[in-house]
Amino acid sequence: MHPSRRTFLTGLISTGVLPAPVWADAGDPAYLAAARVTDGTYSLAGLTGAGRVRFTIPLPARGHAATAHPFRPEAIAFARRPGTFALVIDCIKGRTLATLNAPEGRHFYGHGAFSQDGTLLFTPENDYDNGRGVIGIWDRDAAWVRVGEFSSGGIGPHEMLRLPGKDVFVVANGGIETHPDTGRAKMNIPEMRPNLTYVTSTGQVLDQVAPPDHMNSLRHLAVTEDGLVGCALQWQGDSFAAPALLALHHRGESLRFVQAPDGLHRQLNGYAGSISFTGQGGHVAITSPRGGVMQIFTRDGQFVKQHAMDDVCGVAPGQADSFLTTAGTGRIAVVDASGIEILNQDSWQWDNHLVKVG
Repeated sequence: MHPSRRTFLTGLISTGVLPAPVWADAGDPAYLAAARVTDGTYSLAGLTGAGRVRFTIPLPARGHAATAHPFRPEAIAFARRPGTFALVIDCIKGRTLATLNAPEGRHFYGHGAFSQDGTLLFTPENDYDNGRGVIGIWDRDAAWVRVGEFSSGGIGPHEMLRLPGKDVFVVANGGIETHPDTGRAKMNIPEMRPNLTYVTSTGQVLDQVAPPDHMNSLRHLAVTEDGLVGCALQWQGDSFAAPALLALHHRGESLRFVQAPDGLHRQLNGYAGSISFTGQGGHVAITSPRGGVMQIFTRDGQFVKQHAMDDVCGVAPGQADSFLTTAGTGRIAVVDASGIEILNQDSWQWDNHLVKVG
């Protein structure tokens, strides 16, 4: 603990008043990521900006992504689709505070988002018997009771993010119908209808746009401080087709699709696994673990660089105009337009996403 904070806390203890814990009390992790660790079990890890593991917390099964509380040192670790558990984790004490179980007939998609004040958690879910997407609402201050839900505006709401400074959310409805009885099988590819939906915390749809090709599934999202949304897509159609897998969007406009030159674009193998803007918002990157590449573009959609990176998927803002990446090979690296700097290499298998804290 920093000496000034220790002195501050000592004074408060003497008065019988203690402040609520903050992320600095958990070692000030910069990122959260799920992984399969060396002994074959699964964990959620807190990482520093230098790619070092600050803490680990066991998970009962494979995780997908996590959601960090806006200011309290708590994280929600989500099961990989079609998992039904989400763990509320105290990142100071390394223990589970609560387990959120998807209601009967539902499963989570591996992502979630908090309200601006941190009191409510929103979870994209599959109402699989009715073939529709749902956003569940959980009340943190009422011991994580589920207090409601609303339509996601489509089928297969994979990821949702809150727009900066407001309780408006953007939802990537992938358009794909699945059922846990058939695992991860996709049941409606010929009729799938993906869309990007903007919705309030009460479920009011503010805007909705769809890609021109209905087999191009919107899956993962990133957003800048000024509200530019980036979308990573996964192509479900003919392998000979190669539509763009990166879309940029401002509310009130159409989706704007961009891609690398054709020979490089096809190396994505129809699959963008994750997406991130830099912290300054000047560049955006998509990763493809299937293609073993990462591509960087300007926020205006101009192609900048492709890097070959085996099994890369997790990507998040790094320092200045760079990205931090994680891979299934155990590699953690800083990447920018000029090159790759390896920070850490171990035997952990990092899962799909790297989530920035704060």
